[in-house]
Amino acid sequence: MLQRYFPILEWGRSYDRPALTSDLMAAVIVTIMLIPQSLAYAMLAGLPPVVGLYASILPLFAYALFGTSRTLAVGPVAVVSLMTASAVGAVAAPGTAAYWEAAVTLAALSGVMLVVLGLLRLGFLANLLSHPVISGFISASGVLIATSQLKHILGVKAGGETWPEMLAGLGGALGDSNFATLAIGIPATLFLFWVRKGLKPALQRLGLPPRAADMTAKAGPVVAVALSILAVIGFGLEAQGVSVVGAIPQGLPPFALPSTDLGLLQALWVPALLISVIGFVESVSVAQTLAAKRRQRIVPDQELIGLGASNIASALSGGYPVTGGFARSVVNFDAGAQTPAAGAFTAVGIGLASLFLTPLLFYLPNATLAATIIVAVLSLVDFKTPRQLWAYSKADFAAHAATIGITLVAGVELGVIAGVAVGLLLYLWRASRPHAAIVGRVPGTEHFRNVERHTVLTLPHLLSIRIDESLTYLNARWLEEYVLEQVADRPALRHVVLMCSAVNAIDASGLESLEAINHRLADGGVRLHLSEVKGPVMDRLKRTHFLDELSGRVFLSQDAAFADLARDTGEEPPSPIPDEARGLI
Repeated sequence: MLQRYFPILEWGRSYDRPALTSDLMAAVIVTIMLIPQSLAYAMLAGLPPVVGLYASILPLFAYALFGTSRTLAVGPVAVVSLMTASAVGAVAAPGTAAYWEAAVTLAALSGVMLVVLGLLRLGFLANLLSHPVISGFISASGVLIATSQLKHILGVKAGGETWPEMLAGLGGALGDSNFATLAIGIPATLFLFWVRKGLKPALQRLGLPPRAADMTAKAGPVVAVALSILAVIGFGLEAQGVSVVGAIPQGLPPFALPSTDLGLLQALWVPALLISVIGFVESVSVAQTLAAKRRQRIVPDQELIGLGASNIASALSGGYPVTGGFARSVVNFDAGAQTPAAGAFTAVGIGLASLFLTPLLFYLPNATLAATIIVAVLSLVDFKTPRQLWAYSKADFAAHAATIGITLVAGVELGVIAGVAVGLLLYLWRASRPHAAIVGRVPGTEHFRNVERHTVLTLPHLLSIRIDESLTYLNARWLEEYVLEQVADRPALRHVVLMCSAVNAIDASGLESLEAINHRLADGGVRLHLSEVKGPVMDRLKRTHFLDELSGRVFLSQDAAFADLARDTGEEPPSPIPDEARGLI
């Protein structure tokens, strides 16, 4: 029981020197990457940059205790930072103590929700967010985040919560651009784009091994930070209007407590729930992908507890909501991390940076942090998925497009809610109109296929209908109308067989419709039969009076129903099936 809730008891027993060496090496690399990212994402959330460091220490220790992924790296991420800014900005003014307190409270609420969901084993609720909805939300969020950071590249003041508002604000302030800030922001952005794609091949051409070249390229943002700080100091750019981070408090995270104000809790619980679900889906997707590469496994319900504990730890240390990040987790994996201890060692590295390195960041330009964010989030924008969804499923494309459009125009919270709503409505619409097909026997075999797709044998007095969905309250009336419509068009009909090979369940409404179909067919002199009913479905039907009242029979196979009902009417039965043809598709 303890091992179930404390996975550290499992991997900790076999922890050895090679694992320690690998974890330490990965921690050094991830720490170098995480310092500028943490500062940048805190700024994106509307918080002091140091809060990003606070949110990257205790949460990593908490995940090492409770998480099941060996390589997931927890901390601030772009999408959750944007959602934090949107949620907290609605209840407090940025830059105030109330704003920071609301961010801490948001992290605590999110953490408690995640832990409760994990203890109740409700991780499946994340399935309400389909892939098209998640993909659309992340792409739209990437566009929003990148647009919101352009003001720092231009050195202007521009606001806006939605994309049109941001574009209007940038357009109005474009003439006030600070050229010294542009001289920092544009080169930093171009350099970071080149680092992401071009530095590794360049280092390999210089003779560096692929792994070493890849790890060195991951440290590119640190080079951009160092060079931009030197540029500000060397050329006196602060006096020319270049905005810098300024004094960052030196020391370890403070102890903090979330607010108990009921009004604030009421205002934040919906955003906290959305952040919890979005963060969990993003985190568990990354964790499962990386675990599969090493034939490891994660436990989604325990991941909820691990992420919940991380968010509670973030709140208690003055941080804001966190989750597993894709980029840093991949770096952690590639750097050779073997256990969650790598995250704990990373936390130690971030703690040391908070103690000793923060004074060096006084002259760090906000434009460089903005460039770091822009380069990171533009990789989230997916241009392939819309084309693929349009070709494969117009309904899924509609959910994807609706999520993107509403997120850009109305904001992140409404975007997620609308995406879930559209996805559920489309699912309900599809479920209410299931696929059903009139089938006949493929000549020379015992298989039955759609009469509109194959050349098959049928009989005028016998109608075989294959139902390709479970019978529920959503589609029961539709099936009733469909069967009676088909029967009305066939005056010679004497038997109807419902082929139930794809029916996994029949609820009370489905049973009621079957009873109605049975009685209405009997009134017209037509008998209703069932074939290939699954065991669990048959067990439930036996507990009702339906089988006693059924005008026809229940056949083990559709082939048996076809042959027996042909003989039952005195017609010449279909040709026998050669032994060598049995079992063919």
